[in-house]
Amino acid sequence: MSEKSDILFSPFDIGPLRLTNRFVMSPMTRNFSPGGVPGENVAAYYRRRAEANVGLVITEGVGVDHASALGAGTMGEHDTPVMHGEAALAGWRRVVDGVHAAGGRIMPQLWHMGPIRLNGTGNAPETLSARPSGTWGPTDKAMVPPAYVDQMRADTRPLTDSEIGDIIAGFARSAANAHAVGFDGVALHGAHGYLIDSFLWPHTNRRDDRWGGDLVRRATFAVEIVRAIRAATAEDFPIMYRFSQWKIQDYGARNADTPAELEMLLGPIADAGVDIFDASTRLFNAAAFEGSDMGLAGWVRKVTGRPTMTVGGIGFTKDLQSSFVEDTQAVNNLSMVVERFERGEFDLVAIGRALLMDPQWVRKVQTGEPFSPFRLSAYATLE
Repeated sequence: MSEKSDILFSPFDIGPLRLTNRFVMSPMTRNFSPGGVPGENVAAYYRRRAEANVGLVITEGVGVDHASALGAGTMGEHDTPVMHGEAALAGWRRVVDGVHAAGGRIMPQLWHMGPIRLNGTGNAPETLSARPSGTWGPTDKAMVPPAYVDQMRADTRPLTDSEIGDIIAGFARSAANAHAVGFDGVALHGAHGYLIDSFLWPHTNRRDDRWGGDLVRRATFAVEIVRAIRAATAEDFPIMYRFSQWKIQDYGARNADTPAELEMLLGPIADAGVDIFDASTRLFNAAAFEGSDMGLAGWVRKVTGRPTMTVGGIGFTKDLQSSFVEDTQAVNNLSMVVERFERGEFDLVAIGRALLMDPQWVRKVQTGEPFSPFRLSAYATLE
């Protein structure tokens, strides 16, 4: 381990939760849970990362207790886990017990696909996909399969107040289930154009009621979810919130064009009870706003006063999307991470592809061993 990376092995507290180091397994869709139930293979997958000194594991996206939470998306329909039902919760208890036995900590990422879900799919195909204003978003900027976009073009109808309330209640029930199962906190997927994020983005939220309009009102849905989760769990149960500018519908999208707008949007969400923000970017060191080289995690930390986690391109020469079409090599770019960490831009470092392909990645940072090469085949297996 180099002296520069030593600092990333210092402990960190999220409320009452102590992490042994700053490395976090980023949430990554895996689709190995038939019927929504994680099996022994899923438990072993997460346990291997905990055994290899990952400070915190964040699971793949987990469907919340709502009929339209899951279904087919940009990559088709798969075996995504859920956080409700006796069998699924028993499966998650095995996952949690395995990670804890290995000395690790783990949170589930609670997920509702919202506009990204294709109507007529999932366990409740008769249920309309949830769109704040009935629109999917701009269809001329999406870098996803054209056949999928063609099916999403037609507007549906806006969610009603009653339907919005049902979804919030579903998030709260799933968070309560996670708390009961023994998870160390919950992570909310509030990014990438999925449901929570679709309320933040003006292209998908054109409402003029309490759920839409200006920046503060567009944050109301996220605020109410955080408040409901806090009420359904415990005052000291950590809540992480993933935020992004980019969307599946538009990689160049922005919820906030200035730091002031970012504060208006995320300030109420922080005040509702978020303990730490996960600033999802394609490259961790990309400048978030003109006039500064500070990344999104740094700006989120500055305007909310909450700890943040950075992610994007750590351990590889290309960002996630580019790695599917361009040659990608494993690299040790932790010196760049440490430089920004020491500036105070973020508190935790999320590792995605590198930990998917090699559960020993964090341990190799400590021992100085070479990292495993990039392999597209890893996405099709549960290593």
